[in-house]
Amino acid sequence: MEALAGQEQIEYQTKIMPNDNLFIMVSHANQDAVEMYNPVNLNRGRNLSVANLDIFGYLVDSEGNINMPQLGEIHVAGLTKAEAIQLLQEKISKDVEDPIVNIRFLNYKISVIGEVSRPGVYTVTDERVSVPQAIALAGDLTIFGKRQDVQLIRIENGEKKFYTIDLTSPEIFFSPNYYLRQNDILYVSPNKTKAGSSTYNQYVPLTLSITSLAITIISFITRNR
Repeated sequence: MEALAGQEQIEYQTKIMPNDNLFIMVSHANQDAVEMYNPVNLNRGRNLSVANLDIFGYLVDSEGNINMPQLGEIHVAGLTKAEAIQLLQEKISKDVEDPIVNIRFLNYKISVIGEVSRPGVYTVTDERVSVPQAIALAGDLTIFGKRQDVQLIRIENGEKKFYTIDLTSPEIFFSPNYYLRQNDILYVSPNKTKAGSSTYNQYVPLTLSITSLAITIISFITRNR
């Protein structure tokens, strides 16, 4: 497909946000020199799994800060992971030469609900996912899903924002919403067929009950004539 004239695909880098949980590990040729900066000793923590890393994460508070041993309060909200790594390396370098800092998001999750095959909450391990990739994780739309009306629900500056995405339009590849952010929600709306059948089906049990009652009364009257 040729790129639309004058448009370039959006390059998105995940930025740290309040309530993010960050696993930060500092390593060095002399590991004892940086042990004070780590929530868990590297040698003793080799059996750690992703599931139990949460308790060792640094939670970004509502002001966008984390509090690390020896370094104190550090403002990280709004930074990309690369920027946060550089900031921490600069601070630690005042005491230790050439430290290596690694950061991992422990709570990078998205939700896909509505007319998809496998609605649910999905953990994104590579910390970046596009709208089509998220839809694929959920098993694609059902036959009742409305591809022109996918709602993106996102928290921005403490407020809920709603964006409409048309999966059939090439414009999606150039949209600032092409890549999802942590805790985004995608809702796939039902088409008219599903909406209509839903309205109809709610009356079916009542209709069947009334019909059954009428047949019972007629049978009773017939038998007692």
